[in-house]
Amino acid sequence: MFKGLSLFFMLLLSLTAHAENWPAEQWLTGPTITGPALEALEHYAFPPRDDSTRQGIRTDALLVIRDGQLIYERYAGPTTAETPHLTWSISKSLMATVLGVAYGEGRFKLQDPVAQFYPPLQKHPDMTLADLLHWASGLDWQEDYEYAPLKSSVVTMLYTRGHPDMAAFTADHGTYAAPGQAFRYSSGDTNLLSAALKTIVGQDRYADYPWTALFGPLGIHHAVWETDAAGTFVASSYAYLTARDLARIGLLMARDGRWGERQLLPRDWVAFNREPFTRYQANQDDAVPGGHWWLNRAVDGAARPWPDAPADTFAALGHWGQAMYVIPGEHLVIVRYGDDRDGSYRHNELLKLALKAFAAKVQP
Repeated sequence: MFKGLSLFFMLLLSLTAHAENWPAEQWLTGPTITGPALEALEHYAFPPRDDSTRQGIRTDALLVIRDGQLIYERYAGPTTAETPHLTWSISKSLMATVLGVAYGEGRFKLQDPVAQFYPPLQKHPDMTLADLLHWASGLDWQEDYEYAPLKSSVVTMLYTRGHPDMAAFTADHGTYAAPGQAFRYSSGDTNLLSAALKTIVGQDRYADYPWTALFGPLGIHHAVWETDAAGTFVASSYAYLTARDLARIGLLMARDGRWGERQLLPRDWVAFNREPFTRYQANQDDAVPGGHWWLNRAVDGAARPWPDAPADTFAALGHWGQAMYVIPGEHLVIVRYGDDRDGSYRHNELLKLALKAFAAKVQP
């Protein structure tokens, strides 16, 4: 009898060890984390900061959610808990999440031609929405930044002649491959998705759609998303969220698109986001592209790009060190905002140290 009771209580503990908490207006707070592992993480993430040179690792915010509870939060520089921080290319994963709500409403299928929703792409009739989500449009796009601005498609799109209508500028590019045949990272592909969303949800709903479809249901009230002169969200680059609000997107994805009792994103959409693009040729230094999210998967004979993190880790990543890591098996969401300029920050190093500090030590 006592053995049976013991097994019962062990089962009860295992079921409650990772209680399914959900944030209301504010995040619930969990146990305070201290100790040498946390000190090692902070030593890496928050070294002395020299704003005169902008060299080295410059973390603006580091926030950790475990089991739906806020267990760690620290800010630096001008950033605070109330600061909507520029997310740069995390915006791309946000657009994929907004599209996921529209997909759940039955407004499009992944294999629909993009030209059905964005007529300037009629000269590319075989390009599908899935191709854009895989960054596999086949358009001859150069994603170079300040290191090679004169030949950069993205710099031209964001700052010079492409700025007034970024989707039209992208659609005017020639091709280097057939759609769906090769991965080439492209901010232009994401802005084509943003333009297609106008037709997908209707012009009358478009301007408010990210808020009514996604941000509002998650309790995100202070997001900012810039548009170009054509009124299209700059989905490649210009969404701003606080670290606490971005973590709500991570929790939604960690729980397969469910928010409380509501299945906000269809499970098959989240599965698509987290499945590697089959034609991707692995580079061991880079995360693996999924459906506009980045994956820690071993593909094509290459090892996982973040070897010290679990294989189920996936992320939304942005320029200058923006990152949101989702680790479902550890019930963790980690938001890291930064102002890194010299490339010294390493995803794997932060993940390794964060897991030592925050991974739950639950005994079977």
